Amino acid sequence: MPTIRREMSIAASADDVWAAFRDVGAVHRLAPGFVTDCHIDGECRMVTFANGMVARELIVDVDDAARRLAYAVIGGRLTHHNASFQIVAESPGRCRVIWLADMMPADLKSVVEGMMDQGMLAMHRNLEQRVA
Repeated sequence: MPTIRREMSIAASADDVWAAFRDVGAVHRLAPGFVTDCHIDGECRMVTFANGMVARELIVDVDDAARRLAYAVIGGRLTHHNASFQIVAESPGRCRVIWLADMMPADLKSVVEGMMDQGMLAMHRNLEQRVA
């Protein structure tokens, strides 16, 4: 089972960045241009991406103490998917975002990596603009 790991450093406080991630129904505001819509449907969020794909993501855990959000994509082409974001303070005005995803089938790894790379770029640009 492939594991994909992405990290980025953000020029913003860990608390401010966590507040953006913690608002699980607002991914479209966290990653504008990559995500076009998001709404809550029971224990899941429905995420619409700019490429037209829609993902149903079960929210597994929102851990304020660890600044960690865990979710799983259910349905669709993936037979297994679990992922998490964790926000780690680096200094008072800087933090690191760590995004891990485990997924199957392995032949979709490049597709998921590409989406994660686009998502990281959109989030990085948005979060640093909020501070500027």
